[in-house]
Amino acid sequence: MRRGVHLLEEVEFHPMNSRRPLEYLRWLTDYKREDDRLAEGAHELTEGMSIRSREIDLVGAFYAVGITGHPQFKVVTLWDCHGGWDGGWRQMLEIYDDVKENLFLSDIDDLRFSAFSRPLGAAPGSPALADVLAEGYAAPLYLFESAEVRPGAALDYLEAVREERAPMLADHGHRLVGLYEVQFCDTEVVTLWGTDIDAHLGLQRARDAALGMDDEVEADHRLVSWRKRAREFLSGPWRENLLSPYPGSKLAPRD
Repeated sequence: MRRGVHLLEEVEFHPMNSRRPLEYLRWLTDYKREDDRLAEGAHELTEGMSIRSREIDLVGAFYAVGITGHPQFKVVTLWDCHGGWDGGWRQMLEIYDDVKENLFLSDIDDLRFSAFSRPLGAAPGSPALADVLAEGYAAPLYLFESAEVRPGAALDYLEAVREERAPMLADHGHRLVGLYEVQFCDTEVVTLWGTDIDAHLGLQRARDAALGMDDEVEADHRLVSWRKRAREFLSGPWRENLLSPYPGSKLAPRD
């Protein structure tokens, strides 16, 4: 089995115009729905629409919940490169061959302010996104973690997350969706979890109780112990934020 290869992109919109994220999410999900009807392996670089391919699969399109620490306004997208390095990833690289003129044309010119992409490699034990979609799983909220680890410690940290943290978060209504090593560097990881509002609030209160700051709910001291354990691997910033899936994207609940 080949390693899963994915792309995570964070897009920001300035000045603060709340319609721009909506326009972008609508445009993106509409054109990728059209791509799902393409023949397997068919791909091309088109004027205004970038690359058209079903192997570069928009799995998640999310609006960032700004009150959890994101810049406002922000969109996060998660892509699955079918076939791994030799599949969708190769197709994305091919658009840079000869630096064609249509590489510089886009229907969304001047809509985005900035975009930052992270190439991701699935860590051992990470759920396959294709299997998650085939199951029909979707959550109303997703917990997105990015963390800076000691050089070379990415896979060790993700293994500890899978073995130690995932079971405790499952007890609080959080399902592991992805464990990812950021590629082309050795100091960054990304994890993704499905959850909902009640589970999110319950998790925060259980941690507060473990810290002695909430005497109305049961404490879960594992949550505090995990943060100490995680520091064995971390060397810099660690952050978690919430994402809300855009209706019509594949990881969004269907009516």
